[in-house]
Amino acid sequence: MSDRPVPGGDDRASVRRRFLAVDASNVADVLDARGLPDQGLAADFRPESGDRIAGWAYTIRGQMTPYEGTGDPEKMRACAGVGLDELTVWSGDGDGVCYFGELIALGMMERGCVGALVDGGVRDTRWLAEHGFPVFARYRTPVQSIGRWRVTGWQEPVYVAGATSRRVAVRPGDFVLGDHDGCIVVPAEHVVEVLAEAERLTGIEAQVRTALAEGVSLEECLQRFGHV
Repeated sequence: MSDRPVPGGDDRASVRRRFLAVDASNVADVLDARGLPDQGLAADFRPESGDRIAGWAYTIRGQMTPYEGTGDPEKMRACAGVGLDELTVWSGDGDGVCYFGELIALGMMERGCVGALVDGGVRDTRWLAEHGFPVFARYRTPVQSIGRWRVTGWQEPVYVAGATSRRVAVRPGDFVLGDHDGCIVVPAEHVVEVLAEAERLTGIEAQVRTALAEGVSLEECLQRFGHV
């Protein structure tokens, strides 16, 4: 539910709107300062549709498993559980296949899903963009997962490729933010304070830009604002 409370009393929809106004780089800086330096995701997560993702993690896990049939019922069940302001986070050992495409994305959108982070592949990226469904993924491919890769669990901790660590844990209810600089995961218990500090840094950076435009030196800006 979008009005599910989060620590600090804010609702999930308003927290998401506020995250959309800050940069992933500022969030990463805040996490560093709070002793959480390994929350950034690997550089090969790239925007395949849209240029920003932001949402509460709804996790889906799968693996390469040959099987008979024309579809994956477990994937349908997993996708049916996603809710408002949630972002599906797909994890698995699939290589070369897509985890989902346009039609599954449309089904998730109908339930209020606001995008996807895929530690693997997607397809139908032109259609995903036309529908306004933002996706960051490691690769794109036309090859379907049917008969090759299947969902084995959802709404449990998953592990995706990290920037400064081999893997980053993503738990249901963590917050995921991505932009052209990359993706970052904010643990649920730190969301409120990390967001507030990222907003403060965003305000400081606006002041620094103004000062630089007025001819203030970088050194003086650092002394004045404590952040450049």
